[in-house]
Amino acid sequence: MKKEFAVIGLGRFGGSICRALSEEGMEVMAIDNDEDRVNEFANIASHAVVGDTTDEAVLKSLGIRNFDHVIVAIGENIQASILTTLILKDLGVKNITVKAQNDYHEKVLAKIGADKIVHPERDMGRRIAHNIISNNVLDYLELSDEHSIVEIAADKKLAGNTLINLDIRANYGINIVAIKRNKDIIVSPQAEEAIELNDILIVIGADSDIDRFERKVLNV
Repeated sequence: MKKEFAVIGLGRFGGSICRALSEEGMEVMAIDNDEDRVNEFANIASHAVVGDTTDEAVLKSLGIRNFDHVIVAIGENIQASILTTLILKDLGVKNITVKAQNDYHEKVLAKIGADKIVHPERDMGRRIAHNIISNNVLDYLELSDEHSIVEIAADKKLAGNTLINLDIRANYGINIVAIKRNKDIIVSPQAEEAIELNDILIVIGADSDIDRFERKVLNV
């Protein structure tokens, strides 16, 4: 069965989530109190609704408790974000992801029971900074405050080495979980696998260990 999502707040962040979910073929209800924004998503989302989500009666009328996941992407209005999240919890919504504006906002959201809290601007900033610092780092996904998955392009220093020769796990405490090679992907590569120039290594580990690997092996 398709999962059903509701996205509340159709600014840049909420709008991008709404588009991405719709492109994946998910059932998406787009909600905003701005009619122009809602009209913009009328042909993108499964349903697009004008509504004030700080009003419990509005959320009840939309059947919000029946959705598998609700994303609260309200922009600058922190009070509306908190109140909406609180009502969603009270109504028994199973999964709630909320965009936080700052650390104080995050603390309040955590206290009232948001299941996942994201800082899109901060997280994207970290990602861009990481990519700028290292030419070898192609992508960077934060798993938590201290752990990430990173795509690293193999240069001449790495090419020709096998994974067992590099002994990355023992030396750096990180794991190469896959290697992208042209159009192929080698999942859980064997220790004897030799790295080729321009391979993309998909590495998982603590940020401090990944940084140490980049500095020592890639001379970042």
